[in-house]
Amino acid sequence: MQLSEHFTLEEMCVSQMAARRGLDNTPGPEEIENLKRTAAAMEQVRVVLGGKAIYVDSGYRSPLVNASVGGMSRSAHCRGLACDFVVPEFGAPADVALTILRSDIEFDQLILEYGWVHVGLAEDEVVCRREVLTKRSSMAAYEPGIVQI
Repeated sequence: MQLSEHFTLEEMCVSQMAARRGLDNTPGPEEIENLKRTAAAMEQVRVVLGGKAIYVDSGYRSPLVNASVGGMSRSAHCRGLACDFVVPEFGAPADVALTILRSDIEFDQLILEYGWVHVGLAEDEVVCRREVLTKRSSMAAYEPGIVQI
């Protein structure tokens, strides 16, 4: 299923952890609608990054998959409202995050993580926080702002 011009349902639901552990990572109808919103936001990201290809590492995660990867129980990934990705042809994740931050793209969370960028959206009719964080490693605490890693 094509969610937007450049993003498919399959790529927004791919999970190596689900495949390894035989976990179901199939979104329901509500999550698919949210994934359409997320794909639309990622299309905007693609535009501000000069049309460079975006490689999705993690989009939708079922609650079981999310727990298996150590995700937070209230993760936007579980609702289809988040995408972790890289854009190697544009630059390092810090460059990608800073470019998104300087754009007018609406997001609830923008997180520079150790090796990728996370964009999370707010639920419908909820005001976006525009929270910007950096996480340097899986063990590190979140820091405010985009901090060069």
